[in-house]
Amino acid sequence: MSPYTLLILLFSLSLGTFMTLTSSHWLLAWMGLEINTLAIIPLMAQYHHPRAVEATTKYFLTQATAAAMLLFASTTNAWITGQWEIEQMTHPLTTTMITLALALKIGLAPIHAWLPEVLQGLDLTTGLILSTWQKLAPFTLLMQIHPTNPALLILLGLTSTLVGGWGGLNQTQLRKILAYSSIAHLGWMTLIMQFSPSLALMTLLTYFIMTFSTFLVFKLNKATNINTLATSSTKTPMLTALTPLVLLSLGGLPPLTGFMPKWLILQELSKQELALVATVAALTALLSLYFYLRLTYAMTLTMSPNNTSSLTCWRLYSTQPTLPTAISIMATLLLLPLTPAAIAMMNY
Repeated sequence: MSPYTLLILLFSLSLGTFMTLTSSHWLLAWMGLEINTLAIIPLMAQYHHPRAVEATTKYFLTQATAAAMLLFASTTNAWITGQWEIEQMTHPLTTTMITLALALKIGLAPIHAWLPEVLQGLDLTTGLILSTWQKLAPFTLLMQIHPTNPALLILLGLTSTLVGGWGGLNQTQLRKILAYSSIAHLGWMTLIMQFSPSLALMTLLTYFIMTFSTFLVFKLNKATNINTLATSSTKTPMLTALTPLVLLSLGGLPPLTGFMPKWLILQELSKQELALVATVAALTALLSLYFYLRLTYAMTLTMSPNNTSSLTCWRLYSTQPTLPTAISIMATLLLLPLTPAAIAMMNY
């Protein structure tokens, strides 16, 4: 792809997201989401591989369905109430429809089935954009609409944490594992969104940092399945020593960064007298932790030579810049002591 084409697509991607973030009118927000979707489609299909084309087609059909549903619901809301303001959603029917449309856009369970299949067909760089940047605009809209039925968000959140943990258990492809990890993390954010929007936003930013470092580590190792990870210790021993900590941070273990949002979310749910919801969410986190431990085992305790079907890569000098990887790994591992500062910023 030409650098100029890539620059235009990345600019359009940013433009669509910022248009949605700054708009208070449903039509402008919908337009930003459409620009966002159309800008990433050439990035997804740039290698012209059949799996990439299939993933692009699935993504386009899913996003078009969600966008049509969103436009229909916002038009219906304007017809019923006479206004287009995003934060003035009062009718339960249109609010529920928009919530489900946005849930389909970001891949919340039970309307999540497209996300693992799409992510599996993409390269790691485009998969990183899809797992992080593409969640930002729909998630922000979801935070603004104040659903009239609180049980819907709790149901979507619990289902997502359960499906995200359960679905990743028998996967061997790293991109599918990261897709189910994304579903589980978005479930945690959805659980807390209506009670503490600032905490949901902090959880989203923490998830971005952890996912960024995980994708960069896999890209540096050229790893796409679990068997390939077994040969990484001979190529990048220092990175192999740090990667299990990154994965355990994704799982939410103390004293790593990923523990902070889960701890604060469980605390907030308990304050809202939702102890049963907090207990179920904490138990579903154990399912996610299992497949992170599988990856850790494959990287650190499976020594080569072994009976893997993958070829050992040549130990050539990597041309990938390592500074972003180093910064993101440090942020993934060492931000837990900043919890009091995060709480103070949320309460500010």
